[in-house]
Amino acid sequence: MGRQLTGAGARAGRLIGGAVAVAAAGLAYAHLETKLFTVRHVTVPVLPPGEADLRVLHLSDLHLTPAQERKIAWVRSLAALDPHLVVDTGDNLAHVDSLGPALHALEPLLRVPGAFVMGSNDYYSPVPKNPARYLLPDARVAPTRPPEMPAGELADAMRSAGWKDLTNRRDAVVADGRTLSLVGVDDPHLDHDDFPPPAPTEDGVLHLGVSHAPYRRVLDRMHADGADVVLAGHTHGGQLRVPGFGALVTNCDVDRRRASGLHGWPGPRPDEAGGAGSTWLHVSAGAGTSPYAPVRFACRPEATLLTFTTR
Repeated sequence: MGRQLTGAGARAGRLIGGAVAVAAAGLAYAHLETKLFTVRHVTVPVLPPGEADLRVLHLSDLHLTPAQERKIAWVRSLAALDPHLVVDTGDNLAHVDSLGPALHALEPLLRVPGAFVMGSNDYYSPVPKNPARYLLPDARVAPTRPPEMPAGELADAMRSAGWKDLTNRRDAVVADGRTLSLVGVDDPHLDHDDFPPPAPTEDGVLHLGVSHAPYRRVLDRMHADGADVVLAGHTHGGQLRVPGFGALVTNCDVDRRRASGLHGWPGPRPDEAGGAGSTWLHVSAGAGTSPYAPVRFACRPEATLLTFTTR
């Protein structure tokens, strides 16, 4: 009997040791994946007939810290994609000293027409949190401290470069000689969104909606406003994805199927059955993570080059 128990204990020990080794390997890869930056190429058939293609670079959730030199170099390299327009959907910062590095990263892109909104981490520095809370339907915890991040200075620099500030406002931008009308909101994850009232705008080839987080109330308002395309970030694509299943969470009230990529709202994509009347929605999985959760799994950090083409 003693030998049997000893044998069973040894087998259990080997199983536990194997499980620990697999978990350690998975964690090491998940940390490595945060540095495997990629550019997604997505075609959106949304332009009126006869229009030439329009290239829009969607950048989101950099979560930059001053030491992330590889990420800074990668962001700078995105200018080689030659976009006609850059849209930044927020959470650029992850450290109180990140303003200089963020502006250095964005500097080549600031020469291109652009538009932006802010995310919660542009206002508030990240803090350690219990990871289990992200399994809740909506994991918001309202900050109880005053904003301490340099969001104002970041916005000033972007505006000075000619980028359109869409913080609860409307505007228009000229890209590749064509006018696009714009509408945006401040971060819905902080309940800072205040949808701007209707206002006369220049006629354009497209009406573009911009939000940091793709909350349903905001997507509904932008759809009702006639947005042809809505761009958002915030979800990190789920950050930890299960192959064959997808994102576990979105950290907002949008469904898991729309955690990242190109979709329709409120129905299927406009080019799919049942999608007539839907708005195109692109959710970026983002290029960073909180410095307190530097892991990604099956969800590489990304920027997306959207090619708007004719319907």
